[in-house]
Amino acid sequence: MSFVDKGTGPTSEALALPDSEKRVSFVSGNFNVVHPGHLRLLKFAAELADVLIVGVNPDRAPGVTLPLELRLENVRSISMVNQVVAIPSSAEELIATLKPDFVVKGREFESRSNPEKQVVEAYGGRLVFGSGELRFSSLSLLEREYSEPNFSAVKKPRDYPQRYAFEMSDLRRTLNAFSGLRVLVVGDLIIDDYITCDPLGMSQEDPTIVVTPIETKTFVGGAGVVAAHARGLGADVRFCTVVGEDDAARFAAEALESKQVAVDYFLDETRPTTRKQRFRAMNKTLLRVNHLRQHPINAEIQARMLASVEAALGSTDLILFSCFNYGCLPQPLVDTIAEKARARSIMMAADSQASSQIADISRFRDMTLITPTEREARLALSDFESGLAVISERLQAKARVRNLVITLGAEGMLINTRDDRLFRTDRLPAFNRSPKDVAGAGDSFFTAASMALCTGADVWRSSYLGALAAALQVSRVGNTPLTSAELTAEIDQADFDEVGAINWER
Repeated sequence: MSFVDKGTGPTSEALALPDSEKRVSFVSGNFNVVHPGHLRLLKFAAELADVLIVGVNPDRAPGVTLPLELRLENVRSISMVNQVVAIPSSAEELIATLKPDFVVKGREFESRSNPEKQVVEAYGGRLVFGSGELRFSSLSLLEREYSEPNFSAVKKPRDYPQRYAFEMSDLRRTLNAFSGLRVLVVGDLIIDDYITCDPLGMSQEDPTIVVTPIETKTFVGGAGVVAAHARGLGADVRFCTVVGEDDAARFAAEALESKQVAVDYFLDETRPTTRKQRFRAMNKTLLRVNHLRQHPINAEIQARMLASVEAALGSTDLILFSCFNYGCLPQPLVDTIAEKARARSIMMAADSQASSQIADISRFRDMTLITPTEREARLALSDFESGLAVISERLQAKARVRNLVITLGAEGMLINTRDDRLFRTDRLPAFNRSPKDVAGAGDSFFTAASMALCTGADVWRSSYLGALAAALQVSRVGNTPLTSAELTAEIDQADFDEVGAINWER
């Protein structure tokens, strides 16, 4: 294959045409930040052909925010790309010279005017639109012990703090400002049972895996662990939730009292306290069993919850809606709480989870921050085709939210903010490459990032601090609440990823 290696100087003169027997895909763009949407599009383009060539727009192109050399280096680091070239004037001129078999663009461009179309059709190529395959990846490298965080597994990108001009000392000051912050958490309480089993083998009567339980550990989860995280990080916390008349509720009351979380429980005799059991063997979760009812709480319970929230608003700096869509937060209750909080200029943030249930994060409007997974963001828009950039802008507009962070599991997160009608985006990789239990990552990120925003930190350093919290949380099994001492210790660790957030492919 006769083309210039992607590590050489990427000028238009350096472009050598691939062997004529090889099929070529071509993608072009600004590539200020290489995020998961780019990687999916590039993977899609690479699978269409034998050679993938990427053209990077010049510094004068609209929307460019980083120097050409840095953007070229970003794309060079992606292993699926065979050659990277700087576009000298326009993508159309380069396409006319290269004559690739496929010119690939994101699906969001399909209904727009595409100047490449005439050039591509003139030599018999194809203009293809696609945003790549949707994959919701997660890591399950689980170990047996329910231990202290594994600091050595956490690698912090160095380039991101440099980009936003902050130091680790700034994060320590932000974390110190959590002390005395007054946080009100409203949402679904969940009790999590981790049942460690010894695998016995396969049943001889039918194809069933047979295990025997060895040990059970129980944790407060759901909105309960959000409240416990906030308290462990230094805030004064009040938690408002719904429970059944059962042992699970009594366990939660005792556990949260020991963490010094003030709780207003509202008994609903028509439901049990939500309980989830995870059966685990050889460091992996085999099965999860949910004990719950999902119908909305009745009007009388809603009225009592609202009265409790109203009584707490005078001593609240931040409201966290932690919704698992099990009936604790009907829309009328959410809307009324939000209206009363806005009247007092109280910051609000929301997380609405949809793992085994349906959710709509966009129903939490006018929040300072929402933190959906990619699936949750797409569910809110009924859109499983558009690229991540389109999804982000549409969801931000629909929910009227200032800051949107789409969490992507092992792919990290995409951070979006709108200020004075200017939409800005960046991303962070996952800081922990060897997680033991990913179940608690979202709650810990949501809690820490929201609290950081409430203290006055911008979304960039708030997301970095939240990512650190998530990396620590997944370094152990189960929902043990984070503490400020643990997060401070990780901030002070010198374990930086020198490659940084740019290099996801190595």
